[in-house]
Amino acid sequence: MDKNVLAIILAGGAGERLQPLTQFRAKPSVPFGGKYRIIDFTLSNCLHSGLRRILVLTQYKSHSLHKHLRDGWSVFNPELQEYVTPVPAQKINGDNWYQGTADAIYQNEYLIKRSNAEWTIILSGDHIYRMDYASILKTHQALNADATIACMKVPIELANQFGIVTADAGQKITEFQEKPDITEGCSDDKNFALASMGIYIFSTKLLIDILEKDSQDENSSHDFGKDILPSLIDNNKLFAHYFGESEGRVSPDNYWRDVGTIDSFYQANMDLLDPVPSMDLYQKDWPIRSYQSQTPPARAVPGSSGTEGVFINSMLSGGTVISGGNVDHSILFQNVFIGDQALVTNSVIFGNVKIGRKVRLDKCIVDKHVTIPDGEVIGFDPVKDSKRFTVTENGIVVIPKDFCF
Repeated sequence: MDKNVLAIILAGGAGERLQPLTQFRAKPSVPFGGKYRIIDFTLSNCLHSGLRRILVLTQYKSHSLHKHLRDGWSVFNPELQEYVTPVPAQKINGDNWYQGTADAIYQNEYLIKRSNAEWTIILSGDHIYRMDYASILKTHQALNADATIACMKVPIELANQFGIVTADAGQKITEFQEKPDITEGCSDDKNFALASMGIYIFSTKLLIDILEKDSQDENSSHDFGKDILPSLIDNNKLFAHYFGESEGRVSPDNYWRDVGTIDSFYQANMDLLDPVPSMDLYQKDWPIRSYQSQTPPARAVPGSSGTEGVFINSMLSGGTVISGGNVDHSILFQNVFIGDQALVTNSVIFGNVKIGRKVRLDKCIVDKHVTIPDGEVIGFDPVKDSKRFTVTENGIVVIPKDFCF
């Protein structure tokens, strides 16, 4: 990919809809898929796309995220002007913390100017997907665009969750609506709408100009979806890049998920357990990189009762021991212990969790550093569970980090 590209990852959101998983951490640093953090997917895309200059803008509860970037992503050589640099909110251009996605970029415009990059790609740190960003740059250059938005089709009933794009036959965007209530989708398929993926590439000079102009607008909410992108339609060349049509070296699984709620986060984890997963984690030249501590291999052993440790259609990370328990259709992070005759089904268990003898868990997310005592039953009685834990609309029970029984 062209070295004259600066990548900026927005990773400062509070992630309120993911509570209590975001009680002590930023949304991009929430564990995912047995060994990763959410931000690892965007960072891995940058790595494999040839992007070597990456700014990660942080704000809320950023310690865990900064630590993860230090431990897992100190892989570039600064002597070659390569970096993954976390940038906390600094109030450079004003007296406020970030007021919106556009304001977050504007407050760091000095870093953009200093990079001398011809193009700036703006990414979100809280989506699960694989994409070769060289493909959107190719679209941007081929169409001689001022700005280009990566888009994908979503069912019409989900349109009110996204920025919705209307584009002509030449991919030029003629309308952009932020989370509209619409009943009719794309011209080629009325059941689907064309949604923004929160991936934008700008000619850097234009980006700086429009951000400076937006900063002076007292009526603006300083948000890309609500303010910046709609303002470009009439006087600038704003184009759509269609995700999945040409994604370079990455295998075309066309998977993209906004894991903004507990239910969507849970389902994205469960997607990994499908016989043929929706997202290919096993492409050898496009691995998802993350930090991994040194742990012994996972193992299943008989428990004290003589019951064999068993796992069925599950993902296990290093250091996990299933001692006479049964794990079915679940994801276990590192250093999880499953006690004798315990039954864990349809669950996501974060690292350093101990599950006692004869415990029964179903449709649970258990955060780190929790010990579940012998005989506990969770996930079978929503009324009882809701008195102690967060229970979602779809019945997912979340046991928070460091919870004491």
